[in-house]
Amino acid sequence: MSLERSAERDAALRAMLPEVPRLGWTTEALRAGLSARGDSPEAAEWLFPRGPVGMVEAWCDLADRDMAAEAAGAGLDGMRIPARIRALVAIRLHQQAPHKEAVRRGLALLALPWNLGAAGRATARTVDAIWQAAGDTSSDASFYTRRATLAGIYAATLGFWLQDPDPGAAATLAFLDRRLGELGRLQRCRRKAA
Repeated sequence: MSLERSAERDAALRAMLPEVPRLGWTTEALRAGLSARGDSPEAAEWLFPRGPVGMVEAWCDLADRDMAAEAAGAGLDGMRIPARIRALVAIRLHQQAPHKEAVRRGLALLALPWNLGAAGRATARTVDAIWQAAGDTSSDASFYTRRATLAGIYAATLGFWLQDPDPGAAATLAFLDRRLGELGRLQRCRRKAA
């Protein structure tokens, strides 16, 4: 699930983000971002050879790394795992708030049938990054079930967040709390039945 990373690609993605609401995830947006940074727009030709889908996938990876970096200094160690997961998703949403339209456009691009492989890879990377930042060290079947479960919760929360007009995302975080609470109740019922 690794992705090519470089400081040049990260800088180009950050530079193009203000252009994405107007131009979409396009080479034109990348060229405009590079020009605004003072870089050569011709770099757009070699930075993301997979085109717009490659840009979105690389941006998701960059957002995962940004989330993990902020989480490292957030003092999550004393929290229980569900609280860590909530905090990490909240960090991710807070970081993406200034780029909500870019998120919306990126998801629309990944939702196209021919881009489902990239969408699956990006989702898998994100939920894995959340679990790793939460301190998960599992290596058995629970490694996969935890990530699959979180993928559903994260996708639903992201969809809710895109419709939430509140910049503080209070309703979205309440939605996330309900999903995590439902999961906790389900797990307790399973343990009692076993």
